[in-house]
Amino acid sequence: MPSWLPRAMVLALALYACFRLGSWAFDQLIGLLINVLIAFFLALAIEPAVSRMSARGMRRGLATFLVFLVVLIGAAGFVFLLGSMLAGQIVDMVEDFPKYLDSVINWVNQTFHTELSRVEVQDSLLHSDWLQKYVQNSATGVLDVSATVLGGLFRLLTIFLFSFYFAADGPRLRRGLCSVLPPARQAEVLRAWEIAVDKTGGYLYSRGLMALISGIAHYILLAALGVPYAPALAVWVGLVSQFIPTIGTYLAGALPMLIAFTVDPWYALWVLGFVVVYQQFENYMLQPKLTARTVDIHPAVAFGSVIAGTALMGAVGALIAIPAVATLQAFLGAYVKRYDVTDDPRVHGGRPGVRGEPLWTRLRRMRAALAGENGTEPGQGPGADGAPDDDAPEGSQRPDGPAEPRG
Repeated sequence: MPSWLPRAMVLALALYACFRLGSWAFDQLIGLLINVLIAFFLALAIEPAVSRMSARGMRRGLATFLVFLVVLIGAAGFVFLLGSMLAGQIVDMVEDFPKYLDSVINWVNQTFHTELSRVEVQDSLLHSDWLQKYVQNSATGVLDVSATVLGGLFRLLTIFLFSFYFAADGPRLRRGLCSVLPPARQAEVLRAWEIAVDKTGGYLYSRGLMALISGIAHYILLAALGVPYAPALAVWVGLVSQFIPTIGTYLAGALPMLIAFTVDPWYALWVLGFVVVYQQFENYMLQPKLTARTVDIHPAVAFGSVIAGTALMGAVGALIAIPAVATLQAFLGAYVKRYDVTDDPRVHGGRPGVRGEPLWTRLRRMRAALAGENGTEPGQGPGADGAPDDDAPEGSQRPDGPAEPRG
């Protein structure tokens, strides 16, 4: 046995053990790492406001606390309005449930010539096996729901705590990171940090502005239709449609449609039509103008980044995918060498020799090609060789010069 073989085997086993230990630790800490990543992007989002307040003489920790206080007050107010709206609407729907059930049963009896009764339908529903199983499962799942709620609250507390430290100690964190890098790398890190702050803040700014416009537009519609809780519904539509990518608009429109249906079924169709029309207006007119200076990425790239972020980290990845890709695109744009594009018609989607020619010139070329296929040289024919044409009107143009009118 060679002398180096035992040492190589021990080294290979040690490397394998370290790899397995690292994989196990990463699996155990993936939740914490995701929370830290969310906290980092949240700190980047509030960095401009904290820096502006700190530049005016306020302590950075106090400025961060005030910004978080405003955010928490706004979130708590939104949850309170939405909760009161849902509670009141659920009570109204439960009270009006017999009326809705009677209307459905009457429609079924008239359409299918049946003789159903509301009392029989209620008894069959109350004594059905699936309802009893559902109630039993719900009763046994109360502890699971409570644990999920407590876990969510602990996760939110962790995110806010890390984001507070990232925002309050941002300069110290940057100095500590730059202290272990050479000067050239320090400039690149600070530049990347600045781009990330600009893109993340710009993304939230543009989304907040579009949420405000969307909320005002939907509030006008809901108030005109007389739908209850129009302000809370408008806030719901504005926030959900903008901060849940791709499908947020349709998720946000489902709740106003349901509440409008309790007032009048036709109102639900009006809300659906307005949601679809406003979505097209936002995609093709409003969003390109608002995001041109903040998060200037192609819609296909944005959609692909959202899909990739969702596949990697779920809903959290969908939220932070667009600012992350915008930051990466802006940072790498400085290192990609670009050249002047050649003046070729194919660059603009045309064909060589065709772009810029009028229609009459193209038709003449096609006529000459057809004449060549028929055995006639282009330019030959009646009146083409300089001889006068008998059928030509008086005063017509001749090849040898301008026409001279007779008499």
